[in-house]
Amino acid sequence: MSIKILIADDHHVVRRGLIFFLNTQDDIEVIGEASNGEEALRLVKELRPDIVIMDLAMPVLDGIEATKRIKLEGLAVKVMILTSFYDQDHILPAIEAGAAGYYLKDSDPDELVSAIRKIHDGEKQFHSKVTTQLVSALTGKTETKNDESFKDKLTKREMDVLKEITRGKSNKEIAASLFITEKTVKTHVSNILSKTQLQDRTQLALYAVRNGILK
Repeated sequence: MSIKILIADDHHVVRRGLIFFLNTQDDIEVIGEASNGEEALRLVKELRPDIVIMDLAMPVLDGIEATKRIKLEGLAVKVMILTSFYDQDHILPAIEAGAAGYYLKDSDPDELVSAIRKIHDGEKQFHSKVTTQLVSALTGKTETKNDESFKDKLTKREMDVLKEITRGKSNKEIAASLFITEKTVKTHVSNILSKTQLQDRTQLALYAVRNGILK
C-alpha cells in the first residue's frame, strides 16, 4: 500500500521536482499539491494523505500555522517540514506545532525518502543540522545532571556512537569518524535505543545533553 503524500510549497518548480522524484518510488504516491498553508489544510481534509511535506514560508498561511491547525483539528496526517531554514527560531516552533519531521531542501534524496518512510511508520525524523540546533537549544535552557544509570547501560563503543549522534552526525559520518562500518553503527544505534527505551536518535541526543552525560 502506497504512502500518500501531499506537497505544500509556494514554489511551483519545487513542487514539480518533488512530485517527479517521489513518484519514482514504488511505495510513495503524490496525491495532491498546495501553494499555501490554507490550501494545504483544505486538501488534507479532502484527500486524506498520510504525510504532508510542508514548506515554512508560504503566503496566506505559513507552514507552522498550517501544522498547528492540522493538529488542532485532529486530522490523522503527519507533517514533515521541508525548508531552507534551520535556525532555532524556525525549528522549535515547527516541532512545538506538531511536526513529525524537519528536513532541509538540500537533503540527500535517498535520505529524504528514508525519512518519509520512517515518519509513516511512526518515528520522528530530523536532519542532522536540525538535531544539532535542538541540542544547542536544550543545552542553553536546562540545567544538567549526571545520570550514571544511563551511562552504565552502555558499552564504551556505544557511548562513542552516542557522542557522535549528539553532534548531529549521520550513520555514514559516524562510521567514518570511528573507523567502523555503517552496518556496525546501525547495530550500535539499535542497541542503544533498546537499552534506553527511547524511540529515536533525536530523543537520544536530547536526553544525553539534558542529563549532562556527555562532556
